[in-house]
Amino acid sequence: MFATLDFDVIARSIGYLFYDGMTFTLGLTLLGTLAGGLLGTALAMLRLSSLPVLPHLATLYINLMRSMPLVLLIFWVYFMVPYLGQWILGTDRPMQVGTFTSSLLTFTLFEAAYFAEIMRSGIQSVSRGQTAAAQALGLTYFQSMGHVVLPQAFRAMLPVLLTQVIVLFQDTSLVYVLSITDFLGAASKVAQRDGRLVEMYLFAAVVYFAISFAASLLVKRIQARTAIIR
Repeated sequence: MFATLDFDVIARSIGYLFYDGMTFTLGLTLLGTLAGGLLGTALAMLRLSSLPVLPHLATLYINLMRSMPLVLLIFWVYFMVPYLGQWILGTDRPMQVGTFTSSLLTFTLFEAAYFAEIMRSGIQSVSRGQTAAAQALGLTYFQSMGHVVLPQAFRAMLPVLLTQVIVLFQDTSLVYVLSITDFLGAASKVAQRDGRLVEMYLFAAVVYFAISFAASLLVKRIQARTAIIR
C-alpha cells in the first residue's frame, strides 16, 4: 500500500510550502491575534461599563459573531466588503480589498468576540477591592482598567488567551476556500499539481499537529508558572 507513495514530493516543494504558505499562515495568525485582542479588549470594557446602550451593543456584536460560521464570514467579507466600501466612499467601482487584508479583517472581527469573552472573565476575576482602591485614588474608569485591572486580568487569562491563539492558527486554514496560498492551500496546490494528495495532506496534518502540540505544551508550562505566582 505504502510502496506507491512518493514522499520526495515534500522535499521538492518544501520551500514553497513554508516560505509562501506558512509565512502567510503565521502572519495572519500573529496580526489576527493582535488586532482581535485589541478589539476584544475594547468590547470587554464596553460590555462591563455602566455607560448607556454601549454594553448592549457590545453584547449583540459578540453574540452575533459567536453564532456565525467562520467560513460564512470569510465569504461575506471577501465578496461584500468591496461593495460596502463603494457605497460608503461613493466611488464608481467596488473598493479593492486584497486577499490578505480581507482575511485579516475577517479574523479580527471574528476572534475579537472570543477574546472579549476571555478578557471579560479575566476582568471579573480581579477583586472589586482593586477597582474600589483605584477609584479612591481618583482614577477614571478607563485609567483604573488600564493601570490596575487589565494587567492583572491579562496575567490570569494568559493560558486561555494562548489557547485561543492556537485555535486561531488552526482556523486560518479555512482561507483555503478562497484559493489563498496559506500552508494548507500551498499543500493542496502541490498535491493537485503532482497528483500526490495522500502525501501532501498527510504532511500538512503532521505539521499542524506538531506546531499545535508544541504550543499546547508551552501553554501548560505558562499555566503552571502563573498558578505558582498567584
